[in-house]
Amino acid sequence: MINRQDMISRGVRKIMVGDHAVAEAVKMARVNVVSAYPITPQTLIVERLSEIIDKGELKADFIRVESEFAALASVYGASAAGARAFTATSSHGLFYMYEMLWWAAASRLPLVMAVVTRALGPPWNIHDEHTDLLAIRDSGWVIGMASSVQEAFDMTLTAFRVSEDERVLLPVAVGLDGFVLSHTTEPIYVPYQEDVDAWLPPRNPKVPYVIEPGGEPVTLGNLPKSDLYHELHKVYMDESMNEAKKVIAEAYNEYGKLTGRNYEPLIECHRCSDAKYLAVTMGAWSGDAEIAIDELRREGYQVGLIRIRYIRPFPDDEVSERINGVKGVIVFDRDYSMGFGGILAGELMGLVPGNVSFKGVVAGLAGVDMSPSEFKSIIRDFINETERNGVMRVRKWWYIPNTNGGD
Repeated sequence: MINRQDMISRGVRKIMVGDHAVAEAVKMARVNVVSAYPITPQTLIVERLSEIIDKGELKADFIRVESEFAALASVYGASAAGARAFTATSSHGLFYMYEMLWWAAASRLPLVMAVVTRALGPPWNIHDEHTDLLAIRDSGWVIGMASSVQEAFDMTLTAFRVSEDERVLLPVAVGLDGFVLSHTTEPIYVPYQEDVDAWLPPRNPKVPYVIEPGGEPVTLGNLPKSDLYHELHKVYMDESMNEAKKVIAEAYNEYGKLTGRNYEPLIECHRCSDAKYLAVTMGAWSGDAEIAIDELRREGYQVGLIRIRYIRPFPDDEVSERINGVKGVIVFDRDYSMGFGGILAGELMGLVPGNVSFKGVVAGLAGVDMSPSEFKSIIRDFINETERNGVMRVRKWWYIPNTNGGD
């Protein structure tokens, strides 16, 4: 995992909240069209972009719409017309645009959407949870999750490069934790505009196609035969998703040369090289887990941390390589699939051999805090129990502070 103290970067140092960092990245990407409907905790992104465009700092059209469905439909049309397009949403807003998510992906339209994660009602809750972002994992979008304000900026800017690559041509969702990142102020480094322009040139509007009045006729979302649907809609999209792994790696490699920040592409590892046990997290609470890992190391536990940066494309090979030879894997989910368990745990359990201990922990829903000491206690208990009793296989275990229980 990146030591953020070592991320001495080329560019301008600024202080901003996570939502404003996303807006700054959109500005530097020289987006042509922004369309969004405000919803907490996403609102600061589109408010800031509205100000930027109004002041003339970004030459773009800001489309005010009546709903989240209309917001994604607007940028869908803008992308089809050749524009570089952006939208943002959270929670119920994401679900309101759910139909259009599938249309955007299957139409192979490059665009970027920020998803500021938030719990779903009822009952109403505006605080952090990852269930909303992970609910779209089957739609065909490339999906990343930032762990810091700096990474929210970097991942948003990189998303345009990945989405518009001819080998991908899929929309990209960038997740950041509601309030924990969206409304939290951190220092970040912003690259120089001329460097970004060289790294991210204007979109090639002929890829994949452009709808122009009076131009050649184009069909969009027509009714094909079933075998053609199977081939085009699924097989080719899946091939592009696999290609996205290479494109993401290339994009971050070049971005590292530009900025001095060198990310591992799909996952990041902290003290994994000699680890006998591994914890797995995603998002902002990974920093708390990292502190817990360091404290456990000082106590003599050989444990490391895998942080998932991109859940789509699924980093199966990358995770499998890291867990090879370990004695146990514990996954922390800030999400829940009803009647099943944690979504990350469900996706990762199949990669963990049957002779390796596995535990899926569901915690932190609706913004409930998880401190480093709580991570430390849960991980330590998992290691001690495995050493004492042998292999365990627990897909779902609830952690509820003060009234802890499991099944």
